[in-house]
Amino acid sequence: MVQPELAHEPKWRRLPEERPRQILDAAFATFAEHGLADARLDDIAKRAGVSKGTIYLYFQSKEELFREVVLHTVGDAIDELERRIAGKTALEDLHSFMDAQWRFMCSAAFPPLHRWVNAELHAFPDLADFYGRQVFSRGRALLRSILERGMERGEFRRMDPGMAARMLIALFVTYGNWRHQPVLCDSIGGKSDQQLLDEIKQFYLNAIRPASDAAATDSPS
Repeated sequence: MVQPELAHEPKWRRLPEERPRQILDAAFATFAEHGLADARLDDIAKRAGVSKGTIYLYFQSKEELFREVVLHTVGDAIDELERRIAGKTALEDLHSFMDAQWRFMCSAAFPPLHRWVNAELHAFPDLADFYGRQVFSRGRALLRSILERGMERGEFRRMDPGMAARMLIALFVTYGNWRHQPVLCDSIGGKSDQQLLDEIKQFYLNAIRPASDAAATDSPS
């Protein structure tokens, strides 16, 4: 039987369970605003509405906090995608991968993450290695497995799956940058996110289709 005083427990009694997420959200915003080198735990604590000492109850250092931000922001998305890729046709799984990748590229999380990778992580070798293993390697391995399965089943033409995975990721990163900075790339002006995704899909899927399909499409009727 539930005790009456527990059934109506004040909200502040439950706050400790929410604090790690509050701290991670505040850390992401602070890293995005100040950069990795200049972000201070004092700033993160203030934004999260906790004391600096409270942060140390959950995270041992700023570097560990950054690792958890990456896992919380990108790692969880990769986990979910891995669960959703459940052995349908390789083409269906590839569409699911591309849809999920583009949603991330369109999110507010992409610009600061991309900036950290290109401008800051070189100064933090351990964090760069962590990001490479937890984000780049996992995402590329998942995409490569889809492509390899498609080649084995004849859904895609034979090619180097590692190269094919890199080419698709490069397309997404490039389009993601353009999408967030349309002033610098007027060729995408006026196009919706769905139209941009459709362009990526059309180009890439045409490049990897089986040779027999390409010959049938290209031959005169």
